[in-house]
Amino acid sequence: MAKKRYHEEEIDLKEIMNQNKKPITNGNNGAYTNGNNGYTDISKLIPKDLKIVAKNESQKKLIQSIRNNEITIVAGIAGTGKTYIAISQALALLRKENSPYKKIYLVKSVTELEGESIGYLKGTLIEKISPFMWSFFINIEKIIGEYALTNLLEKEIIRPFPLTYMRGVTLDNCIILCDELQNVSMLNSQTLMTRIGSNAKMILLGDINQIDIKEKNNSSLINLLDMFNDTKNVGVVVMDENDENVRNPIISKIIEKYKEFYKRKEDIEYARR
Repeated sequence: MAKKRYHEEEIDLKEIMNQNKKPITNGNNGAYTNGNNGYTDISKLIPKDLKIVAKNESQKKLIQSIRNNEITIVAGIAGTGKTYIAISQALALLRKENSPYKKIYLVKSVTELEGESIGYLKGTLIEKISPFMWSFFINIEKIIGEYALTNLLEKEIIRPFPLTYMRGVTLDNCIILCDELQNVSMLNSQTLMTRIGSNAKMILLGDINQIDIKEKNNSSLINLLDMFNDTKNVGVVVMDENDENVRNPIISKIIEKYKEFYKRKEDIEYARR
């Protein structure tokens, strides 16, 4: 019998819908949850002096866009710091006194890498979706530490949300972070973007060089950058590839070598036509 593949549909719909009904409060620095303690003081988990320092012009534009717009769409290659900056901003907005934002939802495409498969995943919603969220978790841990991340996840103030179950849901008083937008189809991105509710921000991240879906022209990142380039309350930021790489400097060299490889491959294929 063929091995059962993992599908988003395996996740329990009732579970995610029940989670979304949990009440929030307009308190200064906290949110109600259905956990044992009932109320979580966010100020004890996220530092008040959370510093977000832009290391280049692109990062500065991204910070300004997130602060000034309801929706921000950002494209950037690996090493530009787009995910780190987006998460830092989301945490700072969540921590802000009298903040209207009470939760952070993490959304990510579960498209697997070419030739890679993890098979069927057992367990709860969090256990099933967590492997796809590690890029978020690692960055959050860098900013506020493992203890704070674990507590925010347990209290469901930070909550992974499968794209599959976005329909019919309106997300209020929250910040919605979506990564790997390049692997989200146009139809699914429309569903995602129309979930934004009152007192909410949405940050959509992606890299046009890492499109893994079969129909590359259907990648929402490429299309949305053009569609919303001049739309009120929607910011579009394209991280400059010439900006200094904010991760390990060798990443820039790796990316350049792969560009050369694919360019040679493209030239060879063109010559054969």
